Amino acid sequence: MKVEMTSLKKSDKKAVLDFAAWSFNVTTSVGIIMVNKALMAKHGFTFATTLTGLHFVATTLMTIVFRWLGLSQPSQLPVADLIKFVIFSNLSIVGMNVSLMWNSVGFYQIAKLCMIPASCLLEIVFDHVHYSRDTKLSIMVVLIGVAVCTVTDVSVNARGLIASVIAVWSTALQQYYVHFLQRKYSLNSFNLLGHTAPAQAGSLLLLGPFMDYLLTGKRVDHFNFSSLALFFLTLSCFIAIGVNLSQFICIGRFSAVSFQVLGHMKTVLVLSLGFVFFGKEGLNLQVVLGMVLAVLGMIWYGNASAKPGGKERRSILPVRSGSLKGSSEETDGAEK
Repeated sequence: MKVEMTSLKKSDKKAVLDFAAWSFNVTTSVGIIMVNKALMAKHGFTFATTLTGLHFVATTLMTIVFRWLGLSQPSQLPVADLIKFVIFSNLSIVGMNVSLMWNSVGFYQIAKLCMIPASCLLEIVFDHVHYSRDTKLSIMVVLIGVAVCTVTDVSVNARGLIASVIAVWSTALQQYYVHFLQRKYSLNSFNLLGHTAPAQAGSLLLLGPFMDYLLTGKRVDHFNFSSLALFFLTLSCFIAIGVNLSQFICIGRFSAVSFQVLGHMKTVLVLSLGFVFFGKEGLNLQVVLGMVLAVLGMIWYGNASAKPGGKERRSILPVRSGSLKGSSEETDGAEK
C-alpha cells in the first residue's frame, strides 16, 4: 500500500511538472508572437534572423547568471555534437524565413504541418518508437484541424519547395537532437542551453544581417529605433529567454513529436488572440471548425499516447553515468 501511495505521488508530481512546463512554453511562445507582430508590423523591425540572434544573446546572459548563482552545474558537450546542433538549428531558422518569403502562406503552413510526420519518422528509425493506431489517428486529426483553419491559398514553386524541405527536416532534426543530447549526456535544460545559446547567438548575429538584407532589401544597421520599437525589442528578447528554456524543458520531458502535436495549441491560441486584438478579418465557420477539430485531436493524442502501448520506445539509449543534478527530474517517467 505504501509503495502504491509513493508511486501515485510521483505520478501526480510528474503530471503537475508536465503541466507547468507546457503552460510555461505556451504562455511565452504566444506572448513572443504577439510582441514580434507588434515590433515588425507596427514598428517596422523586419529583421527576423538578426532578432533571433539577439534572442540567443539574451538567453546566453541568462545561462551565465544561472551558472554564477549556482543554479546550473558544469557539464560537457562534445564540439562535434554542438556543431551539428547549431547547423540544424540555424538551418531551421533561416529555412523557415526563406520558405515564408518564397512560398504562399498556405504552402508555408502545410510545410509546418509536415514537421510532425518527419519527427515521427526520426523517432521510429533512430529510437525504434512504436505508435498505436489511436495515436496515429489522433495525430492525423490534429493535422487536418490545423490545416482547415490555417491553409488558404496554396501555390508552390521549385525554390520554395526546396526551402520548405530544408526547413522541415532541419527543424525536426533540431528538436530530435535536443531530446537526444539531453538523454545521451545527462544534460538538463540549463546545461544544454549553456552550450548551445552562445554558439547560436554568435553564428546568427554574423549570418543574420546578410540574410535579412537578402529577404527584405533593408540593412539592420540603418534601422531608426524609436523608443517604442526599442521597448518591444527588449521585451521580445526577455520573453525569448522563457521560450528557449521552456522548449528544451518540454522536449526533454516529452519528445519532439509530442512537442509538435501539442505545439499546435499555440497555433490555435495565436489565431484566437489575433482575432481579439487585431480584428476579426478572416474569422469564419471554417476557421472555427478547424480550431475545434485540432483541439479535440490534441486531447485524443494526450489520452492515446498515455495508454499502455500508445507510444513505446523499444530500445533504450545508453545514458552517460554520473547524471547531472536536475536532469533526472526533467526526464523522469515514461515519454509521452
